[in-house]
Amino acid sequence: MPGPDLWNFSVSLYETLGVSDACLSLQDESDVDVPVLLFAAWLGTRSVPLPADDLERIAESVDAWHDEVIVPLRTLRKRLKTGPAPAPGKRTEALRNMIKGAELSAERIELYVLEAAGLALAKADGANPLENMAVAVRYYRGGDMSERASSLIETIAKALPLRGRPSQIS
Repeated sequence: MPGPDLWNFSVSLYETLGVSDACLSLQDESDVDVPVLLFAAWLGTRSVPLPADDLERIAESVDAWHDEVIVPLRTLRKRLKTGPAPAPGKRTEALRNMIKGAELSAERIELYVLEAAGLALAKADGANPLENMAVAVRYYRGGDMSERASSLIETIAKALPLRGRPSQIS
């Protein structure tokens, strides 16, 4: 699979205008695990399909890590933005930044696990990133796709490199 590794792909895509907001909205509104969503897009840009059963198996392989490590770090980081006293403040900002760094490190570990799983799927051919992301969102939404979620993943797809950019969800 030529192209950047999953971490570099994810960082580059996430920094594209509109993508972080779309990802965070899907995370908050549909409980989407953003690293899994970015993994789905990454596979699609490499023409690797992500069937629902493979996504389920792969997502389950990182669920405990995500739920027990990443989510608590995120919750703590967000909590330090508003309190409890003495937070937020100059004295607690360094702690919040350390927790943010730990959260990013934990997400990077999740992306490494996902990348290894993706390399095993690379034998298949013919996927598009939008379809792969739709499979991921449907997984986290219990099988359905709202118009808002569809619009959000289309925003992300528009930021993909041209060769991996699909026109619509089929």
